[in-house]
Amino acid sequence: MTNEPKKCKYCQAEMPPNANICLHCGKRQGGALKYILIALAVFVVIGVVVAGFGKDDGPKKVNSDNSVEDNAGNDATTEESKKDTFTVGETAEMQNVQVTLSNYEESEGSGFYKPSEGKVFVLAEFEIANNSDKDLAISSLLSFKGYADDYSLNYSVAAMIDKADSTLDGSVAAGKKMKGWIGYEVDADWGKVEIEFSPEVWKSKKFKFLIEK
Repeated sequence: MTNEPKKCKYCQAEMPPNANICLHCGKRQGGALKYILIALAVFVVIGVVVAGFGKDDGPKKVNSDNSVEDNAGNDATTEESKKDTFTVGETAEMQNVQVTLSNYEESEGSGFYKPSEGKVFVLAEFEIANNSDKDLAISSLLSFKGYADDYSLNYSVAAMIDKADSTLDGSVAAGKKMKGWIGYEVDADWGKVEIEFSPEVWKSKKFKFLIEK
């Protein structure tokens, strides 16, 4: 290392060999590249984090052999495998949780528990497999939303009288399953019923299932 004086790169005044700040003009010598590289690294990290949070990890269709299928029926594990709406017998998967609309039935009730005039009960059976490493809280009132021909529905206690022992309420432990029914009162001439399932932990993400008469 030389002990010869060096010159300020801004004012050309002589400086001690180990000085980083010019005593004449007060400006710091060099080091700019280091700070530029640090700033670029910070921007890269921020970009990666934002991209990760912005990624749409939407639901995907799962076949009977547990392979993921895209909308064209091809096996896939990429963004193409996403699907918005699922029907009876199809299994949807998102964030290691699989939900299957197993069956549905239309009912005119029993005993004193009957739908209003011009209405019927529509009940849907779901199976939920929690393959994640966290417990999953399920609520018939909070986790599900129903629509009949695009009109919102209210959860029907009367529709569930005969299914009282198999409702979709409770906690599903990691690696466990839940199976149960959810019921709504709809117009007798209904054409389609849509049911959305979204545990609170997912916030805006949801499964959508379609039942057509």
